[in-house]
Amino acid sequence: MGFLLALLRTEVRSFFDLPVQQRVAVGEPWHVNLVPSPGLSWHVRRGPEELLTVEQPGVLVAHRAGEWHLELRLFDFLPLRHILVQVLPAVKVVPGGHSIGVLLQGRGVVVVDLAPVVDRTGQAKCPAAEAGIGPGDVILKVGGQAVGTEEETRTLIDRAGRAGGPVELEVRQGERIVRRTVHAVYCPETDRYRVGLLVKDSAAGVGTLTFYDPETGRYGALGHVVSDHSGGQKIDLADGRIVEATILRIRAGQRGQPGEKIGVFTGGSGLEGSIVKNTPCGIFGVLRQLPEANPLYPQPVPVALADQVRTGPAEVLTVLEDGRIESFRIEITRVLPQRFRDRKGLVFKVTDERLLQLTGGIVQGMSGSPILQDGRLVGAVTHVFVNDPTRGYGTFAEWMLREVEITDDRA
Repeated sequence: MGFLLALLRTEVRSFFDLPVQQRVAVGEPWHVNLVPSPGLSWHVRRGPEELLTVEQPGVLVAHRAGEWHLELRLFDFLPLRHILVQVLPAVKVVPGGHSIGVLLQGRGVVVVDLAPVVDRTGQAKCPAAEAGIGPGDVILKVGGQAVGTEEETRTLIDRAGRAGGPVELEVRQGERIVRRTVHAVYCPETDRYRVGLLVKDSAAGVGTLTFYDPETGRYGALGHVVSDHSGGQKIDLADGRIVEATILRIRAGQRGQPGEKIGVFTGGSGLEGSIVKNTPCGIFGVLRQLPEANPLYPQPVPVALADQVRTGPAEVLTVLEDGRIESFRIEITRVLPQRFRDRKGLVFKVTDERLLQLTGGIVQGMSGSPILQDGRLVGAVTHVFVNDPTRGYGTFAEWMLREVEITDDRA
């Protein structure tokens, strides 16, 4: 009994650190991070036995897709830990790195600022503010009619004002949908009725393609959600597309002031595709035209599951000049337990001297740049440390694959 208690005390930290659920790829070794000890053994409690082999102590390999229940036992009979293991097909995609222009049309229009209206008497009034509407809110309907552009919003407000009645607005404020009655004021300067708001109907910017599937054309990009102009609300997607972009110059980042890629959209030829999802893991859709092959990785590469990512050297692919995809050295310094898609999975530091010289580190427009390690796609660049542009965050490629559903299609 004393030996058993001593063994349990030695192993309790190890086996209780094991997950209760695990996703592994066919043929890929799974390092269970448990120091082998006498008396410990793995057993398939439920599921086909031939799915699993023990290649060496602490290393398991699954040989076909499926699901099984794995149990760690002491002396073959005392269960210590139960793990539900999902074995996924090994998925390969083509790494991106291409610069893209992102055009998103949201549902409704976003309030970006208040703009008091000067009426005929010279008084400044802001009816919208008086009704409790402010920056970050989203105008969904005007007079019961859905709006999607600035022009539609202006026209309907002016029409209601000229009819002499109040303007009924349906507004999304955070997670709530509210209705507000606003009395428009005639503005002599613009010759229309206004309620005192500045609104925007779309989002546009430069980003980076993370990967695509040459068989289906499905792609993932950016690695993070596209928010409204206030940066606070996810854009509720109504329509969107990506197009090829050309980088004109780089504004280098500094401590406290992130840099950016400055580019133009060159749609009409080359890379182009739809946007059907805007999620915390990025934007996703289908390419209507495949881009020129990445010269560094022209063939598909395996996608690493989160548990296969480690600290250490890696590379990031992105475009800085002449439309050329280049590889730059980074060091993954932390691998975080990204249990939810809106969390970050990686912390990395730029170690490539040329990238540091040209950009100062991570800049806006690099979001989505693929991160590769040991020949696998492991993630995408998402954010920069504001106070240290040499460091950045990334999301796991596995989470992006779940959004684009390439894994499910091939299971």
